[in-house]
Amino acid sequence: MPCDILNNRLLLIDDDPGCRRVIKKMAESMGFEVVATDDADCFVKKARNWGPSVITLDLMMPQADGVQLLRELAADKCDAQIVLTSGADGKVIQTALHLGRERGLRMSGTLGKPVSVAEFRALFAPLLRVTAKALSSELAAAITNDQLFLEYQPKLDCRLGQITGVEALVRWRHPVHGVIPPDQFITLAEGSDLIHRLTDWVVAAAARQAAIWHAEQLPLHVAVNISAKDLENLDLPDRLADCCRAAGISPATMTLELTETGAMREAVQMMDVLTRLRLKGFNLSIDDFGTGYSSLVQLQKMPFSEIKIDRAFVMNMVQDESCAAIVDIVLHLARRLRLKSVAEGVEDAMALDNLINMGCDEAQGYYLSRPLSADRIAEFVRGYAGTRVKSAA
Repeated sequence: MPCDILNNRLLLIDDDPGCRRVIKKMAESMGFEVVATDDADCFVKKARNWGPSVITLDLMMPQADGVQLLRELAADKCDAQIVLTSGADGKVIQTALHLGRERGLRMSGTLGKPVSVAEFRALFAPLLRVTAKALSSELAAAITNDQLFLEYQPKLDCRLGQITGVEALVRWRHPVHGVIPPDQFITLAEGSDLIHRLTDWVVAAAARQAAIWHAEQLPLHVAVNISAKDLENLDLPDRLADCCRAAGISPATMTLELTETGAMREAVQMMDVLTRLRLKGFNLSIDDFGTGYSSLVQLQKMPFSEIKIDRAFVMNMVQDESCAAIVDIVLHLARRLRLKSVAEGVEDAMALDNLINMGCDEAQGYYLSRPLSADRIAEFVRGYAGTRVKSAA
């Protein structure tokens, strides 16, 4: 059944009637409204007046010049995603793609001939515009039907020079739209009670994976993000402790990360929940520290065990003295408050060297590793040979 979609219009020009029929049928099955033509004048008029979200353009047509049509689309400032189809030499197609981008067009890729269903869906699924209502209604089913999965970004202990922890990051493998990043569905979950189910799923999955690693003599610490909305629920500490108990691990194995803006809300109930999470044994981290409007008085009141420095400061600390100064100040604050310090966004060796010299406790970022699947984590940790490791994407 097609998803609830928003203005998904495909404009197709191809001189092969069979190819037009195949593409039209596949696109409509995904939820696109399709106009297909072999006439260049009709194509240009529709591109100007119909408002297509996606355009599929055959470069080699006896009656039309595909490169000229790209030029006209650029002149009209067309903002549709453009997919090229052609039987031409691969270098010619790549040059046409580059030409389109140079003219300011949104070139999404190429579709080979004959068109395969798998290739078509892989290319066009990310181009569907999906309403928040549709994703929100499907997220509940995704939690139930195992469409969610976790990836893990390694965290380096700066003193030991070893990988001792990971951050669990949730992803959604949608059957139509492919992998949906968390920034597109976490907000939807927070707008409903789904955030509680999502948090329970993530913590339970991360706890089970931690138990597997521990059984393999890989005692990794696991960090999980939680929402400020979660803290509005008084039974959160018991629910998350039950997740750990079911997996057979201690809550002390896990760190719950809360964004600074959420952590600094002034609410007695939030302090209640945070305190009981600490009493259960969980570690608590203020994520993205330095980007919100935090009060040091509130920070002193809250039972956090860790400060996580926002990536914006870490990524720019080598080139920007003010960013380096902020990182240094936050690290000094963490030491004085006896909190663990974690820097995210480490993307080069110099930044890592600076953090180590400044006394940062832990670091993570693409220089060490991109997020990895659970089965690759064990191999990465055991094969880690010091802190001079390039991205393991």
